[in-house]
Amino acid sequence: MTWWCTGMRWRGGGPGMGWTGDGGAERESVVRFGESVAFRIAGPRRCLGVWRGGRRSACPGWADVPVRGTRAQCAECAGIDRAQSVAADTIADDPRPYHVYLAWFGDGLVKVGITGVARGSARLLEQGAVAYTWLGQGPLMAARRAEELLRVALGVPDRIPYGTKRIVRAAVVTGHARAGLGRAHEVAVGLGGWPESLARLPCEVVGHEEVFGLGAVDRVDAVVSGLGEGAVVAGRVVAAAGPDLHLVEAGGRRLVVDTRVLAGWPLVGAGDGAAGTGVEVREVPAVQGGLF
Repeated sequence: MTWWCTGMRWRGGGPGMGWTGDGGAERESVVRFGESVAFRIAGPRRCLGVWRGGRRSACPGWADVPVRGTRAQCAECAGIDRAQSVAADTIADDPRPYHVYLAWFGDGLVKVGITGVARGSARLLEQGAVAYTWLGQGPLMAARRAEELLRVALGVPDRIPYGTKRIVRAAVVTGHARAGLGRAHEVAVGLGGWPESLARLPCEVVGHEEVFGLGAVDRVDAVVSGLGEGAVVAGRVVAAAGPDLHLVEAGGRRLVVDTRVLAGWPLVGAGDGAAGTGVEVREVPAVQGGLF
């Protein structure tokens, strides 16, 4: 059976790689820090279809998708995915409760967002949040209004590019997250204008440093930017955060593989001792201040 990569998964509180196979089979493989991996791309990149309610609807045309980029979907499937997402605000009558949260990615890098209560911390792990705290809980539209209120009042974004997160990840200082989120939480819950149906929650900072393995991330030398048939990615896994897999190659280079770039490719084992080849990378320049 051929298996196509579907990217990083954070179900169960730890990192794993998702796979979809012939006939719609789904599975996951656990990502273990310290283990070596080597895989080769064994065919063209295909659209992964739409994932909803724990099931994947296959792309009707099994369409090719661009070999570069982080979305392994054709335009039609991407449109369906977007229309069904919480971010599109097309499901205003959603009866499920939602959390409003503050997420911390490094000094000076905080964002506000919402996620379904039933998902727990999965959304924060998927984003690569180094730490977070809940702010409130209530209906979707109340959570959405609070998100906008807090974004403006706190001067924080509701989105942060993954490239920016990677820059600060290697410079994370344990303890700064708790102080930064504590101050922001105090200001947030003291604001007027909160929707009446949204309950304020106490500040309880949860850290992901150990879950991500950030103690082994002292720098990033390059990020995978493009793949193609026959390319081999290989190295020792030292950390994982959000969609990013942190590898150390045989020559010592610290390489980040954004698994969204891997998604849609059929992958097979390249064998013990295989070296990376045919992989396009973007070098990460050294930044003053100890970031890289």
